[in-house]
Amino acid sequence: MRGILGKKLGMTSIFDEGGKLIPCTVIEAGPCTVLQKRTKDQDGYEAVQLGFEERSEKNVNKPDMGLFKKYNMKPLRHLREFKGFEVAAMNSGDKVTVDIFQVGEKVTVTGTSKGKGFQGVMKRHGFGGVGGATHGQHNRLRAPGSIGSSSYPSRVFRGMRMAGRTGGDRVTYKNLTILRIIPETNIIIVKGAVPGSKSGLLEIYTQAK
Repeated sequence: MRGILGKKLGMTSIFDEGGKLIPCTVIEAGPCTVLQKRTKDQDGYEAVQLGFEERSEKNVNKPDMGLFKKYNMKPLRHLREFKGFEVAAMNSGDKVTVDIFQVGEKVTVTGTSKGKGFQGVMKRHGFGGVGGATHGQHNRLRAPGSIGSSSYPSRVFRGMRMAGRTGGDRVTYKNLTILRIIPETNIIIVKGAVPGSKSGLLEIYTQAK
């Protein structure tokens, strides 16, 4: 699947031809720069490494800086590998833009979901709480309840649904339709929501037909 890196700019809504209001997400996709190529002869598979967003040299460590100097490029903030491109026809320094997409095409978007910090079982797992609001339950309304037996196995099983850190996970949304493409500003507008907060990094892939 071919793809590109981008960042989420926010959500808005547009009207379709029938006058229906459609919620959508605005994404700045690329332009991305080709850094390295992976070939079957050398690496066992074919892919291209794309970089997105330039960054200051003072914030780049020496090993990464050596890689960028090898290809005579300015430091890039994000690097990802994408398959599905014609690797033989691409070279280091080439640009990948929103031109790889078409209006009406289905895409897959991957990002990091919003972090919500430490949450209880009701918000994290959708528990209903313990008992009712009466009969002395003044401090047990949002408690998880029993988490196991004390006699056997005398421990808590791995995977028990309990309170803990929520969000900040790698999330993928599939079958998102591209509604608009604005090549001049590298903008694509997709129907619905995508994971992550504003300015969050996204990976946008074309889907196999």
